[in-house]
Amino acid sequence: MATAQAGVVIVGAGPAGLVLGNLLLDRGIDCVILERRDRAAVEGRARAGFLAAHSVRVLTENGLAAGLLARGKTHTTCLFRSVRGQFTLDYGKLGLGEPHTVYPQQELVRDLIAEYLRRGGEIRFGAEAEEVAGEAGGEAAGEAGEGRVRVRVRGGADVTGRYVAGCDGHRGIGRAALTAHGTRTARRDHGVSWLAVLVAAPPSLEAVGYALHERGFAGHMARTAAVTRYYLQCPRGTDPADWSEDRIWTELAIRLRTDEFGPLRQGAVLEKAVVDLRSDVLESPGAGRLWLAGDAAGLISPSAAKGANLAVLQAELLARALEGALAHGDGTGLARYAADCLPRVWRAHEFSHWMSGLLHGPAGEDDEARYGRALQYARLESLRTSRTHQDFFAENYTGI
Repeated sequence: MATAQAGVVIVGAGPAGLVLGNLLLDRGIDCVILERRDRAAVEGRARAGFLAAHSVRVLTENGLAAGLLARGKTHTTCLFRSVRGQFTLDYGKLGLGEPHTVYPQQELVRDLIAEYLRRGGEIRFGAEAEEVAGEAGGEAAGEAGEGRVRVRVRGGADVTGRYVAGCDGHRGIGRAALTAHGTRTARRDHGVSWLAVLVAAPPSLEAVGYALHERGFAGHMARTAAVTRYYLQCPRGTDPADWSEDRIWTELAIRLRTDEFGPLRQGAVLEKAVVDLRSDVLESPGAGRLWLAGDAAGLISPSAAKGANLAVLQAELLARALEGALAHGDGTGLARYAADCLPRVWRAHEFSHWMSGLLHGPAGEDDEARYGRALQYARLESLRTSRTHQDFFAENYTGI
């Protein structure tokens, strides 16, 4: 089959790849996006929905925010429940005074695809990239010469580019190709799993809800006026099929203490899956002709809703760096990409790890478990009473 050519080959049509593709097209850089799934699957996958102020600014300044500005909902509060009662933090008035915008990721993805195609971009759906070959990772970081990298597509035409952007997740070929050249990974298994449940019901709380309970964490996250996301901490290895709708609603009622604070609005369970909370970061998000963004560069646990926001940040920085290399022959931006990204990535991971410690106490009745749960409630009490602690929380909760 004939081999197509592009300035940048982007692997993966998630938020990182789609934001990157739109920004490159806007800068006059030709690119093609390869996505292994079909369009309906990409546009229908329900994921995170909390966009930080920086992400909204990037999308707005680059003409990618029409949908979220029209339909997104501003959130500025979160609520904590425990055996010791309930309190609400208005984080929009704390720290840097920044809100979240709640906009379901699948709707953002649909917007980004439509705008990318409107700008003349090419997306190949059903194109499974199986290998990055050529000079990927083999040249000096940021070199801006005329070399090319080939992306082999299973059962389809290969694509070559001056650069490849791996935006295909932590199991994708972008990461595999980079680590094959010796890039190391720092990782942590948080030892926690969540049953993630999407229900056809309006939100039951005005705020994001975090419930600490001896049976495990429970979370309430609004998505739209008719759909809500819930989380239930569960044992590692749990089969979602073991959780009936009745069991889900019963356990949510217990952990969210509805006997004390009022009932939940119930509806049909649309989706349920188990998420193991794990995090990792590559020591460098790229080299030579291959650069990564989003989960491909580092997987972050969902405990602080940072994943999509890191993807937007990295796409913004990578677009700027690739423009320098391709339009101006200046590889400085690529050489600095790791230095620009990693401090902010690690700050997000630090806060996500802190949130995990706040939300998940140890199980059991032995001395160490009781000690760990007492520390958990001490953290929560400090957050309730200390303005300094609240400002720290707000700045990190909404920022990167």
